Amino acid sequence: MIINSDFEVRAPVDQVWRYLLDVPRMAPNLPGTELTEVIDEDNYKGRVTIKMGPVSMRFAGDVEIVERDEANHRAVINAAGADERGRGQASMVLTATLVRIGSGTRVTVAQDLQISGAAAQYGRGMIGDVTNVLVQQFSTNAAEDIPRWARGEERQAGAAKSASAFSIGLTAAMTALKRVFWRFFGSNARRRAAMTGR
Repeated sequence: MIINSDFEVRAPVDQVWRYLLDVPRMAPNLPGTELTEVIDEDNYKGRVTIKMGPVSMRFAGDVEIVERDEANHRAVINAAGADERGRGQASMVLTATLVRIGSGTRVTVAQDLQISGAAAQYGRGMIGDVTNVLVQQFSTNAAEDIPRWARGEERQAGAAKSASAFSIGLTAAMTALKRVFWRFFGSNARRRAAMTGR
């Protein structure tokens, strides 16, 4: 399943590029993420805790930066892991592309996500909504941390505002409700227009 999202950061492209590739500094900005081992500058081990509906899963696995295209500010990351209770597996190829927008940067993220086991039952819509909530929370946390990182300041304890499972689930549920609402009323409006010839 392909999930596309983007966000903007008020910082120059080169600065955001260097920040995103500083994995030990950047990773804690994604809610539920814990970096457990730095193997080298391209390989890491970590855990990600995700809650979808009543199911909370904690994946432990490996992350590898497989491509760094500095000229085009494009990075490709492979991640794969298994739920620590044996309830499923997940793998992802993430492609991040940075472009200048005014004095800031737009980060476009394409995720090719494969999930098996308990989490897979929620389908593309719910998984996409939860993923987009996490990306938006990450962008907020990163935007706050980049200026401190650029000044050489250490990460403050608790500086990254991790979203609670409840708030992620609630925001994702509201997104799904809006989608259903507009689908229902949009189709009714199109049907009425077709009947009246407008």
